[in-house]
Amino acid sequence: MKLGDRLRAAQAEQLATPDTLLPRSKSTDHDSPAPANVDPFARLKQRAQDALFARMGARLYDSSLGRDQLDALVVGELGRVIEDEQVPLDPSERARLVAEVCDDVLGYGAIERWMADPEITEVMVNALDGIYVERFGRIEKTESRYLSEDHLRQVIERIVSRVGRRIDESSPMVDARLPDGSRVNAIIPPLAVDGPMLTVRKFSQRAYSDEDLVRFGTVTPETCELLEACVRGRLNVLVSGGTGTGKTTLLNVVSQYIPEDERVVTIEDAVELRLRQEHVLRLEARPPNIEGKGQVTIRDLVRNALRMRPDRIIVGEVRGAEALDMLQAMNTGHEGSLSTLHCNSPRDAIVRLETMVLMAGMDLPIRAVREQIASAIDLIVHLTRLRDGTRRVTQITEVNSMEGEVVSLTDLFVFDFAAGIDENGMFLGRPVPTGLRARFEDRLADYGIEVPDHCFGVPDLFADGSIA
Repeated sequence: MKLGDRLRAAQAEQLATPDTLLPRSKSTDHDSPAPANVDPFARLKQRAQDALFARMGARLYDSSLGRDQLDALVVGELGRVIEDEQVPLDPSERARLVAEVCDDVLGYGAIERWMADPEITEVMVNALDGIYVERFGRIEKTESRYLSEDHLRQVIERIVSRVGRRIDESSPMVDARLPDGSRVNAIIPPLAVDGPMLTVRKFSQRAYSDEDLVRFGTVTPETCELLEACVRGRLNVLVSGGTGTGKTTLLNVVSQYIPEDERVVTIEDAVELRLRQEHVLRLEARPPNIEGKGQVTIRDLVRNALRMRPDRIIVGEVRGAEALDMLQAMNTGHEGSLSTLHCNSPRDAIVRLETMVLMAGMDLPIRAVREQIASAIDLIVHLTRLRDGTRRVTQITEVNSMEGEVVSLTDLFVFDFAAGIDENGMFLGRPVPTGLRARFEDRLADYGIEVPDHCFGVPDLFADGSIA
């Protein structure tokens, strides 16, 4: 089945069963804040945890012990701690106490349950003021809390140490990742005035496909067909949008269209991309060590990637001086490169690229910078998180040549806000073609790739001229 037919079937399934696929607000039983007084169970839990730390000491951090061995050791010691407490507990209370203490000592403590919830996409710890989660694009407060700043600090240090990062007073903020690929940001005093803060952006355990995004309403079959043609035709594509709009998710999906016989180099601050191709080389930036040395930046990795014989270079996010090296790579034989960028619109993406190129310290005239951008970038795909919590492609814009002193842009798809909203407050619109043809069609034709007419809002025609 062709891509367009497969995706249209997925879209039809989404329209047939919207209630199971579109996010909507839910009533929950965990919206109330934690009570001011700590309950007796919490006090027992704290005593058991302190006693466990006293009993086990450095064995909790023994790298020679496997996770299963450490789990068994902790459970055994905890059983003896509970017996020493001589507090009458029924089996369910005992099981709860063991589970929660193990979460605190070996896992993520108060956020463990939210990390395990597949409906949660973001977990935010605001020091000791509360824990917030994002569910279906909406933020809600939970009743979970850390009992002390020391405990929260231990959890943060456990997370960052597993990926070779550090956090202390001399380096009080860090970006890291969990074993499942989830992105972690932590910041501690003196930068965080109210205490340690932790933000975790969870990644789905299953890599999304274009069919999934069609069902979610993020894209349409026509936009997917266009993006597949652009990627296979080696156009340089920039995915733009604000924070939490799904840029990395869309970049993962778009990268699935890269042919299997190409050599791909990915460059990221913290590894998040999950490409399905076999011939992929992943590079990750490195922060400075405790002496302030050994830093390897995204820009360093982009330069190094050019010596690795890549067919394509994928930069997870361009945010600084590496923009100049990326544009030069796109203009010197590395077509088909992909990246993401934070901005509010495709026009803002051009302005941000200009600013980041100037951050490289080169004394370049602004016209030369704009000509470099117009020559390198072919397509900008812009994502927006709408007020109903959904993430949608709201613009697909072709980057044309210079017109005077301005980079010319042509919108190929725009989101139909005029479609209104339904009774649940969900937007009914979708990205619709503007009817304008892309200038890059001739370049795609050189690769034997033809974009169907219906992708641009023009009916397909049969050989005899009748409408398909």
